[in-house]
Amino acid sequence: MPDAVVELENVSFCRKERQILSDISWRIETGRHWAMLGANGSGKTTLLKILTGYEWPTFGSVRVLGERFGLCDIGRLRKLIGWVSSAMTQRLPAQDTAADVVASGLDASIGLYRHVTDDEYHKSLAVLKQLKAESIAPQDYGTLSQGEMQKVLIARALVAEPKILILDEPCIGLDPAARQRFLQDLATLAQSDTAPTIILVTHHIEEIDPWIQNVMLLKDGKPLAQGRPDQVITSERMKDLLECCCSVFRQGNEFLLRVDA
Repeated sequence: MPDAVVELENVSFCRKERQILSDISWRIETGRHWAMLGANGSGKTTLLKILTGYEWPTFGSVRVLGERFGLCDIGRLRKLIGWVSSAMTQRLPAQDTAADVVASGLDASIGLYRHVTDDEYHKSLAVLKQLKAESIAPQDYGTLSQGEMQKVLIARALVAEPKILILDEPCIGLDPAARQRFLQDLATLAQSDTAPTIILVTHHIEEIDPWIQNVMLLKDGKPLAQGRPDQVITSERMKDLLECCCSVFRQGNEFLLRVDA
């Protein structure tokens, strides 16, 4: 069996007597990319915080990159996990160049507070080039389009060479054309030899491209289903997940959802 980068066993999480997550077991093998689908309030963000050590499970065990939580240096481990969230977009300094924002990922800092060496600068440019965004390197971050900002956020997460990359609803705010270009570039990244293991969190089944090998459906803090996309993304399961009348169909390699009136 391949090595696992994430192993959750019977994880539950409570806050002020409210059950947020219940009995989640989840194994992510090295190089196997996942998507997580769930409605707002399903527990997705809490689960991500547990994976990165920002929340601690009430019950159960967590092992990430072979390290068992409670017996390892969480701060060191976090540097091996890249987390991209649209909530980060407005927190980064608008006057910094795109290249400087990427370089700040080396220190996991909000802003760049030291001189960057030539090697570090060239490394930042190389990651932007990998995402087909090297042309924006000298531009001020605040002048970039939403799609360009998302690429910079991903480059910032990748520059420290993480083993896991978490993309938390990365397409929020993108227009349809920018979203399509972004997903194409993401597919290229996912299929590269140096790609980390990717977890894509989304509300939209049409964002689940062929490079994603596994899907988890999360409902009310519990796994509704886990497995291959074609096994998990079905009309019946999406009706249950979204609590509405809907149908799933395929158009080429793309999953599409029709909500019935």
